[in-house]
Formats: sequence, structure tokens, C-alpha cells
Amino acid sequence: MKKIINRFIYTVSAGSVLLLSSCSKKIDEAFANPNAQIKQPIETLLPGVIANMAIQHSANGTLYGPQNDGLYIGRFVQNWATNTTGNQYDQMGDNFINSSDIMGSIWAMHYYGMGQNINRIIEWGTEEKKWDYVGVAQAIRAWAWLTLTDIHDDVILYEAFRPDLLVFKYNTQAEVYEEIKRLCKASLDNLSKTGDGVSQANLAIGDAYMNGGDVNKWKKFVYGVMARTYNRTTNKAEYKADSVVYYCDLAMQTNTDNTSLKWSNAGGVGTYSYWSPFRGNIGTLRQTKFVADLMQGVNSQFPTGSPDPRAWYIIRENTNGTFKGTRPNKGTDGLATADQPANFWGGAFSSTTAPSSDANCRYIFRNAPIFPIITASEIQFIKAEALLRSGNNAGALAAYRKGIELNFAQLRADYEATVPTANKITDGTRDAFLANPVVVPAAANLTRSHIMMQKYVAMYGWGVVETWVDIRRYHYTDLDPVTGQQVYREFAPPTGTDLYSRNNGKWIYRHRPRFNSEYLYNIDELNRLGAFATDYITKEQWFSKP
Repeated sequence: MKKIINRFIYTVSAGSVLLLSSCSKKIDEAFANPNAQIKQPIETLLPGVIANMAIQHSANGTLYGPQNDGLYIGRFVQNWATNTTGNQYDQMGDNFINSSDIMGSIWAMHYYGMGQNINRIIEWGTEEKKWDYVGVAQAIRAWAWLTLTDIHDDVILYEAFRPDLLVFKYNTQAEVYEEIKRLCKASLDNLSKTGDGVSQANLAIGDAYMNGGDVNKWKKFVYGVMARTYNRTTNKAEYKADSVVYYCDLAMQTNTDNTSLKWSNAGGVGTYSYWSPFRGNIGTLRQTKFVADLMQGVNSQFPTGSPDPRAWYIIRENTNGTFKGTRPNKGTDGLATADQPANFWGGAFSSTTAPSSDANCRYIFRNAPIFPIITASEIQFIKAEALLRSGNNAGALAAYRKGIELNFAQLRADYEATVPTANKITDGTRDAFLANPVVVPAAANLTRSHIMMQKYVAMYGWGVVETWVDIRRYHYTDLDPVTGQQVYREFAPPTGTDLYSRNNGKWIYRHRPRFNSEYLYNIDELNRLGAFATDYITKEQWFSKP
């Protein structure tokens, strides 16, 4: 934490601002102090903060954000697996024995990439009475706290962002959730203010690649964060389904409300997605058997016997024109060459080389795709689960169906450009899918499995953190109380020799704190937490416990 908290990073475009010290002018010019707190326009700070919500690229630090950690989390939820055997992340492992910061990108995002930048936006925005900027900064910090604790459980809360400290005390996840709720309420208060320095046109300067300065969309984002937060505790007596529904109804309702990040596609590393062929970071990843069977219509939860119309949008076909995938740590998994799926850039299963363009890429794997953060579709699935848990099957069914419809519409609007013409969704194919009682049953027959597995599809790839939260809430293999089958039907976490040996036979539930800050400087606190144990990553988080 020392290295992160005691440094300021002002991310402006792909670089950082050079800050001046207070010595003589001559010395100032020769030896500028990069840590001085000279005031900067907050309009130039917000773009770098927003970039961290996917991936940061700057001169003072890069690769911080959910896209980097998502490469590994996506393996845990079986969105994808490596195209060879022996990968420790396919085995639900970590890289602690190699003293690595792998799986520490969200940690660095929160404390370093966003940290002091958000503090300054709040501080200077308050001085300038730019309440919209203050509200947006508070909204992003609430989202970041939620994302951070969902990955790590206990984190540094009360002593965070204090440059006078060298070591830091950790706080519980329950305390972090309360801070998230406090920040959300403060954000809504500021986003509701008018006059003074509030201006949509001015907010749009810093918010050009997210919500375009629209405070109403930011409010819906805040309510989405609240809905997620209240939905975390489904296993606890304190869970309140009505609170979840309340915040869902205030959050995104249509795809125009979605909070999504955009890239400029202007040239240069920082203008492209981390998962793009331009940046070449996902060459070894392939879709899994779990998602391929689900989309092919052969998973026993949705045995439609034909592909889901969305399959052509989010995963890749093989040369036989069908959808198959590999299991974690199984490489080709015995699939004949013609059955092996293409990679996410449209190349052969065996190819790890990125193409020179994204002309054959689809979905969120293009150079500059729309990258969702929270969508109306997700909100409807959260609402459906809460209503079903409260016994309102009719309301749950309506929200469930709407969640699927919104996902169809989102894919058609944002990700259709490179889908083969013959496989593009039409109103007819959509309606036939929704009319199938296997997919949309009568209200009395709706189950948690229906909701959670359709939510899994709707958040495929971009929502790996939230999907991991869901799957851990159901402890990977929990049973549906109605059917007696797994909630995530046919989801098979690795076992035996396919499970990382240091896990002692248990599945992963958390990331370790970032190695190069915590394990080098905050040793006493980590010992208190038991974070040096070989199987610390298998320790269940507070949110998923009764």
C-alpha cells in the first residue's frame, strides 16, 4: 500500500501531468517534483479515472482495471479457458509463489489509478462548486469500492489514501458495504444540485467516453451500484428483497440508460480495448464447454435443441458451424479439429497470433467496442431474482423476460456489425426463442436456474466480476430449491489434478491483496488476516456466508 498511497497520479489522456515543487524557479525548472499537489482542471482528471473502469494506460502506471483481472476471473466462471493444459488460473490458482502482481489490477486501479485523482476531483470540485463532477467522482468511488471488496473481501478502508502512513489497517467487507451506501447517497445529493458550476456541457468534457455529461444517467448508475450492493447478501437473514427491487426500479430501464465505456479508436495503445487484437492479450483464451453447450441448446437447463440466436454474437463457431468449447485445463479437450472453436478474434483454435485488423472480430473483442459497466438487462435479472426469492413469481417472470429482451436489443444495436448476415438476429428469431417454454416458462415454473443462467449469458465476457459474485453466492454448485439440480446446471468446477495443488482441494473465493504493496510493506496486517496461508484464496468471503 505504501507505494500506491504515497504517490499521486494524474492521468490525462495517455500521459501524466508534471507537477512542480516549491523551490527556486531555476531548480523547479530543472527538477520538477512529480508528487506536488498543484491544482489541475478536474475536467482533465476525470477521463483517466473513467478509463480505469476497464483498463488504465498512462505513463505512471498501466494495465490497472477489471479487464486485466478479468482475464483470470473469466476462467473461474468458465467464460473462457486456455487452449493448452497446465495453466494455474484454469485450475483456480494464483501466482503468489512467483511474487507476482497478477490478479492485483483492481487493487491498483482503486488505490492508485483512481485514488488521489478522485480525491482531487471531490476536493477541487467542491471548491469550484462543480457538484456534478463531485457526484460523478463519488459514484465511481462507490463502484470501485464494491468491485474491490468483491474481489478481495477485507480491504483498507478507513486509512486509505493517507500519505502520512506507511502501513495500513484492513476493514471488514460489511464496513465497506456501508461506505458504498454512504457514498451513493452523497453522490445522488450532488448529482441533484443545479446552479453554481454545474453544467452538462462542462461535465461532458471529462465524461466524453461514458455518459456524455448526462447526470440522469449517472444517477441510474448509482442506483445500479446500490442494487448490486443490496443483492450481495442473499444468504444472510438481513437480505431485503424489497430494497433490491426498489433500487432496481430506479436504475437503468432501457439500453439507452446503460453505463458503458467507449474507446476513441484514434491510434495508440490507450485508445483500444485491452482485449482487442491491436493489444493482443487474449490470444490463448477459448470459450468453455459450459458456455458453448448453453448457447448450442444442449445444456439440460435450456435443452432447446438449436443454438441460441445470440451465440453468433458473443462466442465463436467452429468450421462445422456448431458451438463447442473446452473444459478448464483440458486444452483441445479431445475435440476433433473441425469441432474446435475459433479464437475470439476469429482465428484457428491453435492460433494465438492477433490479426492485423478486427474485421473478423465480434462483440467486446474488437479494437474499440462499447464495453458495458452496468446494463438495464443486468438490472432486470437482479430484480427477477429478488422477486422470485420474495415469492412474487409473476413479477419475477416479467423482469426475467425483459432482461432477455434487453440483451437481445443490446446485441443487435451494439455488436451486429461483423456477425454473418445469415446469422443476424431478426424479430422472428428473437420471438421464437422467447416463445419457447424451455426458455420462458410459466410463472409457476420459473426457477433461480432460469434467472442466473440467462444473466450469465447477458453478462458474458464484460461482467466477469459480477458473474463471479453470483456464482460464489451459490457456492459454485449450490442446488436450486425447486429442481434439486445445480443452480448453474452442468457447471463443473475443476477437481482432483485439475485443481491448483496449493488450494488444498478447495475452490477459489478471493484474490490476495496486491503483492508489491501489501506483501512487501503491510506484513503484520496480512499475518492477522492469514493472508500468507497457501490456500488463502479459498477462504470464503463475508458476502456469501449465512
